Amino acid sequence: MTLLSCIFAFLFAAPFGISSKPVVSEHRMEHISSDTVRLTFDLTISDGWHVYSTALPQDGPISASLETDTISGAVTASPLLFDGKEIEQDDPVFNMRVRYFEKKVSFHQDFRILDANWIMEGSLTYGACNDESCLPPQHIEFSHSGVSNNDSDVTNAIGNVAGMEQIEGYDSQLWEPVTYTESNDMTGGGSLWGLFLTSFLGGLIALFTPCVWPVIPMTVSFFLKRSSSRGKAIRDAVIYGLSIIAVYVALGLAITLIFGANALNALATNAIVNIIFFLMLVAFALSFFGLFEITLPSGWSTGTDRKSSAAGIGGIFFMALTLTIVSFSCTGPIIGFLLVDAASTGSILAPTIGMLGFSVAMAIPFTLFAMFPGWLQSMPRSGGWMDKVKVTLGVVELAFSLKFLSVADMAYGWGILPRDLFVLLWILMALFLGLYLLGFIGRKKNGKKQKPGLAGIIAGIASLAFAAWLVPGLWGAPLKAISAFTPPMTTQIFGRNRQTVEPQFTDYNEAMKASAASGKPVLIDFTGYGCVNCRKMEASVWTNPKVSQAISERYILVSLFVDDKTPLKQSVSIDENGTKVKIRTIGDKWSLLQRHKFGANAQPFYVITDSKGRLIKGPYTFDPDAEKFLRFLN
Repeated sequence: MTLLSCIFAFLFAAPFGISSKPVVSEHRMEHISSDTVRLTFDLTISDGWHVYSTALPQDGPISASLETDTISGAVTASPLLFDGKEIEQDDPVFNMRVRYFEKKVSFHQDFRILDANWIMEGSLTYGACNDESCLPPQHIEFSHSGVSNNDSDVTNAIGNVAGMEQIEGYDSQLWEPVTYTESNDMTGGGSLWGLFLTSFLGGLIALFTPCVWPVIPMTVSFFLKRSSSRGKAIRDAVIYGLSIIAVYVALGLAITLIFGANALNALATNAIVNIIFFLMLVAFALSFFGLFEITLPSGWSTGTDRKSSAAGIGGIFFMALTLTIVSFSCTGPIIGFLLVDAASTGSILAPTIGMLGFSVAMAIPFTLFAMFPGWLQSMPRSGGWMDKVKVTLGVVELAFSLKFLSVADMAYGWGILPRDLFVLLWILMALFLGLYLLGFIGRKKNGKKQKPGLAGIIAGIASLAFAAWLVPGLWGAPLKAISAFTPPMTTQIFGRNRQTVEPQFTDYNEAMKASAASGKPVLIDFTGYGCVNCRKMEASVWTNPKVSQAISERYILVSLFVDDKTPLKQSVSIDENGTKVKIRTIGDKWSLLQRHKFGANAQPFYVITDSKGRLIKGPYTFDPDAEKFLRFLN
């Protein structure tokens, strides 16, 4: 069917008035660093037509792919990636789910320059169809050559790192950089959206704390009284809300500027930093439990409060700044938790996105209550329910602190927090919270126990139900919903899920020897103890019976932990991109292997190679779709 439609389009497109150029393309080559160039293809697609995406099944439409006929003095540094809105749906003609683009799409691939004089020639191939017919395979030819900007940079390119031969177990053939011939790039793009939504939820929760909730009617009443008209009051309240957003977003930007992109990325797997995060969250939890308060210097709030009395936008901004400072004893632990979560993602945008979500949630009620002041009468009054909100937040922060302790525990090999102990602690905390919210545990007021309200009863029952749901995890149930936070199944003591795949090797060279002996290809899993998405893949994808069977029967699985803190017998200094890099630990070694051989530095990252390290298929990055991963394996 596919072949006939293509032949029909090729022979009869023009006579029947089909546009001769349903897709217009341009391509360009540009330097994106001293040793890397990017080849980009920009496609403009006519209305009614669509261009198919990369890595579609073999029996489906023509996938976008890049082939190099000639490549000299360079090596492929990335798979073929795309920028555009990808559409996925069932196609009755091909009888499968297909992915494609409409209007426009850009495909790009990076090449690392290894020699001062380089040349590359080839073509981008793609398929295009409309509702009636398909074009034959379209080819965009390219030919580029040049001289590197700086000869000294060429000799120190990642593809030609100096000093690697000193590393224990280094093998020039096994470490030789690969050339990607196909792409299974399936990177998850929802992490920042998830962070925004989590932060937005954190902002909503912060509204119900004793430091913020009582301030809402006071602030809105102030705007209504000081304004000559309701319209001006609404305008001032909107400016006030925008000022709150500006203050918190500035905090996120400051975190990014102070630490920088590289430092934020290192936080995700740095064991010492994860210990600090653990201690910070424990301190925040104790603050919510009432043991002490986290406050900013009183002089800060006094100074901003004086300036808030000024007229105009400046005065309104300082009112927002005063609110931020005064409410810090309640919002500080929440902000700290969100910034810790944002920093651990390794994304340079994460702190700003997190503070944007938090501040938007904080700003909304002030604006809405100013627009509809009658709503103030229906607001619940401050009371004991706010204490329950704080205790609930304290339990949540204490639970999440264990995730960071777990990262450090696995990185250093202490073995103090196996998966079943982690789950047990969560069960105990959920039980405590449920009994507290239902009134079985807690302080008495005037000698009498307070009866829980409807919201408290619902929340308490939900917490007890969550504790019950966790119990099977003590004997190896995958608990997929929280798999991103729990330690890997390999740390389980009392029971393990039989369908969970465990790596046969954690050493690259040993896996290659086993592959040569058995004839099986090697599935390389670049992972990390602190990698949240790695745990999601293991719990959501590797427990699938078909996936676990395929890996166990057909592959040598090796997991290389880039944050393994086990020291090497001898540390080595190498010259990478003109920078001296110290390789001290096993994790440093595997991280260098991933950067040098596969041109990537993010986890999870999966590739399939033969026993000599030659690429067979890949890469596959984060996408917790078991069927897609199974197609990758097949």
